[in-house]
Amino acid sequence: MRYISTRGGMAPATFSDILLGGLAPDGGLALPETYPSVTPAELAGWRGLSYPELAFAILRRFIDDIPADDLRALIHKTYTVAAFRTEAITPATPLVDGVWLLGLSNGPTLAFKDIALQLLGNLFEYALLKNSGQLNILGATSGDTGSSAEYAMRGKRGIRVFMLSPHQKMSRFQTAQMFSLQDPNIFNIAVRGVFDDCQDMVKAVSNDAEFKARYAIGTVNSINWARVAAQIVYYFKGWLAVSTRDDQEISFAVPSGNFGNICAGYIAKRMGLPIRRLILATNENNVLDEFFRTGIYRVRATDQVAQTSSPSMDISKASNFERFIFDAVGRDPAVVRELWRQVDTQGYFDLSNTPYFQTVRDSGFVTGTSTHQNRMATIRRVHAETGIIIDTHTADGVKVGLDYREQGVPLICLETALPVKFEDSIIEALGRSPERPTGYANIEDLPQRFEVMDVDVAAIKQYIATHAA
Repeated sequence: MRYISTRGGMAPATFSDILLGGLAPDGGLALPETYPSVTPAELAGWRGLSYPELAFAILRRFIDDIPADDLRALIHKTYTVAAFRTEAITPATPLVDGVWLLGLSNGPTLAFKDIALQLLGNLFEYALLKNSGQLNILGATSGDTGSSAEYAMRGKRGIRVFMLSPHQKMSRFQTAQMFSLQDPNIFNIAVRGVFDDCQDMVKAVSNDAEFKARYAIGTVNSINWARVAAQIVYYFKGWLAVSTRDDQEISFAVPSGNFGNICAGYIAKRMGLPIRRLILATNENNVLDEFFRTGIYRVRATDQVAQTSSPSMDISKASNFERFIFDAVGRDPAVVRELWRQVDTQGYFDLSNTPYFQTVRDSGFVTGTSTHQNRMATIRRVHAETGIIIDTHTADGVKVGLDYREQGVPLICLETALPVKFEDSIIEALGRSPERPTGYANIEDLPQRFEVMDVDVAAIKQYIATHAA
């Protein structure tokens, strides 16, 4: 398996070559030269596999330069009952007839991003120990990536984490999860801005080749291919849990801000998983919904990004979106470079009057927008009908998923976080606090350790240089 860049300027590379990095040297994102395919017979043969066994069967197709026994050991070390509180890792729970909730939030930070980042932490440590290396991870978070990354990397040898987050724009629980960590290899930076500002600074640092090399900068954001690869597994696991026939089509509803989660579903579909629809749900920051409806991808200025009750999706620049567009334009890197030049210079690109937009329409995506009122109503509805409390982001996915539900086609709604992470919104919706898992009581009262900084790439670089491994 070899990997190439969406912008065409990277020689084909192995998985290990791209593991520790984020952006490719040309500013693009890494993707396989070709997607591996899964036959119906292979898929049928995976029924009954444990989560680690299934993960190995899938990830081995993307990771063929790590010895099989080593990769299997890393996967089994990652997906344990101790870490994820359930042997199923991602259990499927029926909501109403034909609609299921895929539980992705059983990891240490109660968010779906643990599934990929716990594995990433073990892969990073494995690679660094083999080469006696050091890594300074630079990341940006709108809420869940940060804590998931920090919990995965805390105490790991040879690794330091510098995590940017928008100052005072995450939930209190999310903020406490990150800022209460006292591990000396974790550095939290609260940026006076929005998530897009944080993400832009990560990309700016990553694009400085000399600085990146000198300080061994890596990333855990969803621009890191290993994260997307790890997330592909639970689409297969969900399908295997719910399907009753080996050729049965199932739709998935996915809340999306940065396009990483649903990008994994898109690749699973390309691999041969019988997915009928990928139902993409946005909140009020509906840049992706607008694109799939109109063909126009229009990012928003900082002051136009709404602060909502599903804050992890308060994003207008979907960093993984470039991977999908690369496929949509026939894998022509020159077209991709031109489209992102237009984004950088005029703030948008328009595919509506091009042949590429038909490819977009044929890709299996349908999209919709959910508002605060929709979230509150969906949380109340699901609780009234099932007794289950869902978080605000999951509610966005359920709302739009039900809008596009087709008779006779099972629908899997992807859970993104436990409701305790957004307690204020649950109290507003239901008049009560959600239950807290053991070990999370009073987390907001713990001492917090963080720096507040302006949107200033030079200052971020100086901070990293001062504290780097």
